Amino acid sequence: MRQLILASVLATVPVLALADAAEDAIEARAGYMKMLAINMATLSGMARGDVPYDADAATAAGNNIEALSNYALTGLFIEGTSTDDGADTEALPAIWENSEDFATKFAGLQEAAAGAGAAAGGGQDALGPVLQKLGGACKACHDDYREE
Repeated sequence: MRQLILASVLATVPVLALADAAEDAIEARAGYMKMLAINMATLSGMARGDVPYDADAATAAGNNIEALSNYALTGLFIEGTSTDDGADTEALPAIWENSEDFATKFAGLQEAAAGAGAAAGGGQDALGPVLQKLGGACKACHDDYREE
């Protein structure tokens, strides 16, 4: 009987580990997206004039976005973490079904973010073009891969 109980317990360990990994990935992914959103909000608030333009803060936000765009996403988008998996997420299964296109669109964010800090530090008028590039890259991915 002990062997049966032990075997049952040991059989559940990999499942629990996978569940933890999925939950951790979803939590990390949400944090990643939140960091992008916080820095985008800093730039857009300055661009709209809702907050005074601050070159240092704009540069920092742009640099943060550029750094985040270079983060390796492999640990954030693991199998079993889509809306179809019952996960508390907005990540559509199309991410894994069209992984090459997803990677291409993420590369578009990297391209849009390149030099964002330096450009954003160039004055309030420079923020519009920076935000257009970044927003376009975000939209390209969200249109196909994010549940609204």
